[in-house]
Amino acid sequence: MGFAMNAIEFMAFAFVSVIGVVALGAIVLFFIDRFQTHDAIRRNYPVIGRFRKLFSGLGEFFRQYFFAMDREELPFNRAQREWVNRAAEGEGNTVAFGSTRNLSVPGTPIFVNAPFPPLGDQFTTSEPLRIGPTARAHYDAPSFFNISGMSYGAISKPAVQALSRGAKEAGVWLNTGEGALSPFHLEGGCDIVFQIGTAKYGVRDEHGNLSDDKLREVAAHETVRMFEIKLAQGAKPGKGGILPAEKITDEIAAIRGIKKGHDSQSPNRHREAGNVEELLNMIAHVREVTGKPVGIKTVVGSEQVFTELFDAIVARGDDCAPDFITLDGGEGGTGAAPMPLIDLVGMSVREALPVVANLRDQHGLKDRIRLVSSGKLINPSDVAWALAAGADFVTSARGFMFSLGCIQALKCNKNTCPTGITTHDPRFQKGLVVEHKYKRVARYAQEIRHEVETIAHSVGVPEPRQLRRRHVRIMMENGRSTPMNEILPSYSPVSES
Repeated sequence: MGFAMNAIEFMAFAFVSVIGVVALGAIVLFFIDRFQTHDAIRRNYPVIGRFRKLFSGLGEFFRQYFFAMDREELPFNRAQREWVNRAAEGEGNTVAFGSTRNLSVPGTPIFVNAPFPPLGDQFTTSEPLRIGPTARAHYDAPSFFNISGMSYGAISKPAVQALSRGAKEAGVWLNTGEGALSPFHLEGGCDIVFQIGTAKYGVRDEHGNLSDDKLREVAAHETVRMFEIKLAQGAKPGKGGILPAEKITDEIAAIRGIKKGHDSQSPNRHREAGNVEELLNMIAHVREVTGKPVGIKTVVGSEQVFTELFDAIVARGDDCAPDFITLDGGEGGTGAAPMPLIDLVGMSVREALPVVANLRDQHGLKDRIRLVSSGKLINPSDVAWALAAGADFVTSARGFMFSLGCIQALKCNKNTCPTGITTHDPRFQKGLVVEHKYKRVARYAQEIRHEVETIAHSVGVPEPRQLRRRHVRIMMENGRSTPMNEILPSYSPVSES
């Protein structure tokens, strides 16, 4: 009995002590908040005002799970993410009871089903397409859908390993991003596109200039198939890449040739390329040194620049042409960037791609320069639209991030990514198991190809690259859809059939 009473007394004492500590803490916070000067809410509403910041921080997570409808969220909604997740898991992507997509929203693409589509035995899969016919080592790219640039540094070691192995299994290329070539890119044996950013990580000398010797070292890897000179990316056109200091490990610093302890900020453009002529000289130089196809990546701001580019190519001869042009949209962006650039700078790929495709074709360069489209194209309808609009290939970064398990936590630049994709903290990286995730990467790529082929079959063509603008209708503000080829006709020396 005495023991029971002692236990009860102890519990009562502990409870009172906790209440006392809480009360004392509240009083201390009250005086701190009342006399601090930088936060008006906390000054006027001591202690209680602190909950505002807490709830604001949790809001993005609560919206995702409890409040936002399937098609409401940005940058990607739940329906888009769930499609990628089901594809990556190898689950069926059939749904019941009709579409949840609002088809009356202006700009929505609707594919035109054929009255008499090809029979099953008339349906073929997509074929490889050659890039860089004049390069000493041209590239017959096997897949129209590939992995866009994500640097080792911006993403983690296990993320790169999973992407490399998954790309090999699916037969797609992997773009290194501007952070140079790491052993983890090579590990899986996939085809690689080496991106030369404005800081020239991995191919720079001690002064930050382009090094021919290091270009040759990179090109000596058989799996490095192409080089991409990055002029701009969707997240921050007109500004160089940013890698926060907290994400720079000893290994990343060695691979990039930079110092630890400081943010890694790339120049906003290549010093060698201040105009169209200098850009063409740079492209020709890299192709001559490496012997491999060389292209550019950029964001469209004006048609005039591309008119000048194609005019210069025609004047000099198409041997000087980039072997491919990757168009990123202003809506793109896995990288950390200032909000004004993410929100306000750069033409959407939905507008830019058809314009550049027409300009290329008008200059007679359709078979010489391949167009690669990027920028929020993560589902089959997005990819099929891009092919119909004029792209030869489509690349995605965030689609493959979702296949790795990304939950759109929006912490990519903070080294606290909860899924281990964009962090170098071992605590979080352990959640990304390469042996499982690479299979998801491969299945996602394979399912995209399969379902784009299904769309192509439905509209009456045997192969996705035969999709044309006449196969797509765009919903207009008046509630009616209009054929895409009437809104922006494709260029052709003869009328489009």
